[in-house]
Amino acid sequence: MAFDPDLVDRMEAALVALGQRPERRRMFGGIALMIGGNMSFGTSRDELHVRVGPDQYEAALAKIGAREMDLTGRVMKGWVTVDGPSDLDDDALADWARMTADFVTTLPVK
Repeated sequence: MAFDPDLVDRMEAALVALGQRPERRRMFGGIALMIGGNMSFGTSRDELHVRVGPDQYEAALAKIGAREMDLTGRVMKGWVTVDGPSDLDDDALADWARMTADFVTTLPVK
């Protein structure tokens, strides 16, 4: 399996709890959750990819399990990868959801 469907459900629920209406899309062998047409979360293999934006980037990297997102040999600023996301409790996942929603909702709707 290329992604953890339970994790996608939990990610979606965390965004819904914040009043968002995420849309699922298959992307990069996993699932991405879009807010207003902009990607917020993604998952593939046993990794969680979170779009946090430039202002929260350093704070996101300081969180346990987070590292620079590099899928192609080039670091994607404003994005972090979280290793072992299935081990995150609901509060930790809610923190990631808040962080991504805070940024993604500032972007123009596509």
